[in-house]
Amino acid sequence: MPANSKSPRHWRTRTDPFAELWDTAILPLLLADTKGALQATAVLEELARRHGEEIAPGQVRTLQRRIRDWRALHGPAREVYFEQVHEPGREAACDFTYCNDLGVTIAGELLEHLLFTLTLSFSKRGSVTLAYSESYEALVRGFQRGLWAFGGAPAVVRMDNMSAATHELRKSGGRSLNRKFAAVLDHYGMRASLITAGRAHENGVAEQRNFRVKSAMTQALILRGSHDFADTATYQRFVDEVTERRQSYQEAFAIEREHLRPLPSAPVPDYSVFEPKVRRWSTIRIASRTYSVPSRLIGHQVVVHQHPEHVAVYYGGKLTETMPRLRGKFDHCIDYRHIIASLVRKPGAFARYRYRESLFPTLAFRRGYDRLCELHGERADVEYVRILELASRTMECQVGRALEKLLSTEAAFGYAEVKALLDPEPASVPVVHIGQPDLGIYDDLLLAAGGCA
Repeated sequence: MPANSKSPRHWRTRTDPFAELWDTAILPLLLADTKGALQATAVLEELARRHGEEIAPGQVRTLQRRIRDWRALHGPAREVYFEQVHEPGREAACDFTYCNDLGVTIAGELLEHLLFTLTLSFSKRGSVTLAYSESYEALVRGFQRGLWAFGGAPAVVRMDNMSAATHELRKSGGRSLNRKFAAVLDHYGMRASLITAGRAHENGVAEQRNFRVKSAMTQALILRGSHDFADTATYQRFVDEVTERRQSYQEAFAIEREHLRPLPSAPVPDYSVFEPKVRRWSTIRIASRTYSVPSRLIGHQVVVHQHPEHVAVYYGGKLTETMPRLRGKFDHCIDYRHIIASLVRKPGAFARYRYRESLFPTLAFRRGYDRLCELHGERADVEYVRILELASRTMECQVGRALEKLLSTEAAFGYAEVKALLDPEPASVPVVHIGQPDLGIYDDLLLAAGGCA
């Protein structure tokens, strides 16, 4: 054919603007760049600085092509990624991925959360679990949830150097599996394979799963028409539905299922156990964070179960208190109901109490205290503490509404006025007198009925 008879063109159709500068100015820069990181725009700026008007900004595309072609023939070697062949039942990959950018809300409140993914490397069968932080408890919950969904355990779990499962080695500076998570793997007869720190591509199965899960969640939320959920359980069910719809390679999973190891009789607990002693401040320290507990436990040793989303306190085998688990920048959780009885007796301690800001349950209480300071001066602490004690033995919401009502007026108020709004004068109950019934009427009725018969 005529098109096949054409010889490839080996000449230029336009003058090369870099012909004179290539060997003297450009090539030395490229040879010095042993990593191939130098960009054409930076080279062009350097040439313009050295040679002025001879270099035009519009020549950047020509320079990019010249550098690209030179590097393809003479440049430094590039990193090679090696496609892996996975054996069925050998490996699963896990990782956390941050999902705040999904914009999911629970009852109107933004849900700051992560998703934990566990994926079988051969069949790409995956499990996705809601998490709130990269904690040991969240790792164990998501890890076990995935294994029990698969119906078996692989031989190896591939993971990065997350602090929930590893600790730093002082001598070498590297990281190794910690004893807590190593015990979990021993329970399932598995071992861990850690990637090199800072090289996420070495855990490519998990990274690809994270990308696909977030992409699928984004599309599903748009199609749902709302990012708001009633509670976290509803959101987890939605995540499971989206994940299940995207599961593929069912035949591959059937093959891998036969190679998975059998599961033990029961999973390990997905919480950490602590046994602190309640301090005289009616607080305990758990994982470098402070929680208040009922003051009657002061001096006693309690057992604390730290779950992924809450903390449970036990004494004598009985649950005594449950509070949300602290995360992020929050380092203390003080419930005024635990300490208010002592604070009423010692109101002077309120002014410089270390966790004083925790004693304002809502904005109404904060505004109420500021107003009391204006009205009563130093006695404001006494009035406010008594109001707080009133909230502890009645209803906090009712006290808050009473404060809002008093704040809406210019009248002075204190504990007495708040209490009056909560305990109005009881309504009078009328006294009803019922006379003694005459049973003879009933006898007459019986006799009349007998006479008719």
